Amino acid sequence: MPSTQNKEQTKKCNDAVGDEAILKTSKEIIIKFIETGKINPAGFDLQFRNIYTSIEKTVRNER
Repeated sequence: MPSTQNKEQTKKCNDAVGDEAILKTSKEIIIKFIETGKINPAGFDLQFRNIYTSIEKTVRNER
């Protein structure tokens, strides 16, 4: 069972990855996908939200 100290350390690590870093990473990924033709610019809104949410859940260990 994780100790309180481990939980606090995990929270600090999660907080260290701020919204700005997630936003920048998502932007770079979506730009590459558009450049390579994997995503149509018309579908940007939905695709960006999906990518952003996936990254956010990954770095913040949410399920």
